[in-house]
Amino acid sequence: MKKRMSIQDKAEAAMKEAVRDVVKRHKKTGRPLAIWQDGKVVHVSPNTVK
Repeated sequence: MKKRMSIQDKAEAAMKEAVRDVVKRHKKTGRPLAIWQDGKVVHVSPNTVK
């Protein structure tokens, strides 16, 4: 018996999938990712992202 996902669970799953797609696209194109870290925008090489 499957448990129904709450709207919050659905939103979280959609966000995780979107982030996964963005990381995959940046790795494929070789462009760095811009992330927020310690109050600053940091560009991370796509090779260092898991």
